[in-house]
Amino acid sequence: MAITVKNRGVGVSARKVRQVADLVRNKTVEEALSILRYCPKREISLVMSKLINSGLAIADNSEKYDLDNLVVGTIMIDEGPTLKRIMPRAQGRAFRIRKRSSHITVTLKEA
Repeated sequence: MAITVKNRGVGVSARKVRQVADLVRNKTVEEALSILRYCPKREISLVMSKLINSGLAIADNSEKYDLDNLVVGTIMIDEGPTLKRIMPRAQGRAFRIRKRSSHITVTLKEA
């Protein structure tokens, strides 16, 4: 039995989130939280640690899981909707700005 926690529409591109997700995949929950605490990508690590803490709260309330044996099983990062904006440039031109977002799914399982 696994605990699945999702966060949709995070305002960071999926490529950047995958770099942080690779650091904590298949680690224990305590080790993953300590890695995220000192990760230089602050916004992404904050979102990921909130997701892991939410999964821990679900496990604590259900009382079916041993909190010491929980492991970050799978982390899936999918691309979310892209907001398209226009940036005015010289001589009447316009460049397109793509504000990307992502969907994060974290699964906690027992070791």
